[in-house]
Amino acid sequence: MPGTSLANRIAFVTGSDSGIGQAIAEEFAKAGADVVVTFHTDSEGAKETERRVSAAGRRACVLPMNVCDESSVALVFQEAELRLGIPDILVNNAGVGGKGTSVADTRTEDFDLVVKTDLYGPFFCAREFIRRRQKAGGHGKLINITSVHDTIPSPNQAAYGAAKGGLLTFTRSLALELAPLRINVNAISPGLIRTPMTSKRTEDPARMKEELPHIPWNRPGEPREVARLALYLASDDADYVTGQNFTIDGGLEMNWGQGA
Repeated sequence: MPGTSLANRIAFVTGSDSGIGQAIAEEFAKAGADVVVTFHTDSEGAKETERRVSAAGRRACVLPMNVCDESSVALVFQEAELRLGIPDILVNNAGVGGKGTSVADTRTEDFDLVVKTDLYGPFFCAREFIRRRQKAGGHGKLINITSVHDTIPSPNQAAYGAAKGGLLTFTRSLALELAPLRINVNAISPGLIRTPMTSKRTEDPARMKEELPHIPWNRPGEPREVARLALYLASDDADYVTGQNFTIDGGLEMNWGQGA
């Protein structure tokens, strides 16, 4: 998308210390946005994101945040507004995976962590974002990063599937609710992307030999590829796009059920 502009916009990107979130922050900055960079524990990763945003000539505001804690979320939005201004764009990217256990063996606290991070977190952030956009007279872009597993079930990942499936329906409901305010709400569902979260798989030749045949493109995706899609959805080019889910998975979802 040559020439896609976010000039003088303010973007709030959760979990932007690494992987997809870091790539989104960098691409947004290159397109002209100032970026609120949030992290939970990886302060060094957040500093690297700050460096990339600064290298693009834009301002970065780096803040620790626990998306599971609504008080933490509210305080960070307040601080970000003081430092940079009211955000025009929110990307709910922060998330965790499940532990790969069966439902029968899943501890309540483990289920809670996934749902609180991957579903409550976007809710807490969306609520703060919407309140500020209302104050600013509406308009804005809200992007939720879900997963192909919002649609494709995986055994031993019920908590993750429940959270991501809920986030997709939350996205669609919110798109209808916010249409009068002209706030676009969309989702991106990545497949296997090469990030720190997936490194145990993508850096294991045996795992890749087993998994890549299921992906028609026969490779993992790169964070920048997801970031470029997010850039489109955050831009004026996507003003007539809302309530949609964009799958970026090298064809994985299309392969679902083949050989049955």
